[in-house]
Amino acid sequence: MFRIWAGVDIGKEHHHCVALDARGEQLLSRRVGNDEPELLELIREVLALTGEGEVLWAVDTNHGGAALLIGLLLDCGQPMVYLTGLAVHRASAGYRGQGKTDAKDARVIADQARMRQDLGLLRPGDEVAVDLRILTGRRLDLVHDRTRQINRLREQLLQIFPALERSLPRKGRGPVVLLTGYQTPGTIRRLGVHRLESWLKSRGAKNAAALARTAIEAAQAQHIALPGEKLAAAMVARIAEGVLALDTEIAELDALIEARFHDHPQAKLIESLPGMGTRLGAEFIAATGGDLAAFGSPDRLAGFAGLAPVPRDSGRIRGNLRRPHRYHRGLLRACYLAAMASIRCCPVSQRYYHRKRNEGKSHIQAVLALARRRLNVLWAMIRDQTSYEPRPSLVATA
Repeated sequence: MFRIWAGVDIGKEHHHCVALDARGEQLLSRRVGNDEPELLELIREVLALTGEGEVLWAVDTNHGGAALLIGLLLDCGQPMVYLTGLAVHRASAGYRGQGKTDAKDARVIADQARMRQDLGLLRPGDEVAVDLRILTGRRLDLVHDRTRQINRLREQLLQIFPALERSLPRKGRGPVVLLTGYQTPGTIRRLGVHRLESWLKSRGAKNAAALARTAIEAAQAQHIALPGEKLAAAMVARIAEGVLALDTEIAELDALIEARFHDHPQAKLIESLPGMGTRLGAEFIAATGGDLAAFGSPDRLAGFAGLAPVPRDSGRIRGNLRRPHRYHRGLLRACYLAAMASIRCCPVSQRYYHRKRNEGKSHIQAVLALARRRLNVLWAMIRDQTSYEPRPSLVATA
């Protein structure tokens, strides 16, 4: 039974902690540095207030600057709950005063933890899940950086060589390799098809012959040298080299993710589900912490993933279902992409998808419905510790 509720407003260099008793009376309020000695002293000070009761700690951030405090609380065996910053901001409007201070925010956090019974305990996850969270987060950042670089690359190329920008394939490594060496119509025409093809092959570009012909045809369509061509071509080459460097780093991260993913005890079970490969399986573990028991039921897991619609009824409006505002975007992405992949490789998923389309659902709605059903299957697989075994007759009649 909790006797004290300690709310901590998280900051980069300092936190503010407020401790309340069962009546909401303030027992402690002080600022503490984000360093181990000071945080340990705070924990001891709060625990000294409890007597024989327990303390429930509440934080408004579960990563970044809160990592050290969370780690120390876990090491001390202290229970924690997490309130989102938005929830704290909205709740603070119901308290006296319009000012905003760290002390007030910490008090709101502690008071919300004291009054609310729907807050689940914070479970950061095991070592493998934390590592996968770091690796998949970094990979996603690099993928976004690569997309931005590709957009800049094509925009810069468009200013000096629109025919080549228009004709180059949107995907693949070959076009980027080409632009590291040749960017202007004149240099490509002087090189010729055969020499350009040999140059591309020596650098590992796929479909080098077709790519060389495409580049030469584009160069034959433009004979004018536009102003700023020399400097723009140098910028295109520099950006293209940066894209290749990002590709190398992403490939290295993929190898690390695959190796770390297979260290998790549930990896083989998760990977046996059609469409859930190594990368999406790693994202699933990173989002859930690797412990589905913390959610209690597949329905709560679906709500966390944004796959369980919530009612938005008012007055005479009934049955108005919408996606919840609060859900884990990364988990929804992993479930959605896995469902998309399963439509191509799993007959059971194909039948379920087409059945939803025949019911009048759009493509996105049908894929989301499939992702929701697959989440139930994955939950049962991990609960029973069994690999995926398709049962077409059951799915066909569901």
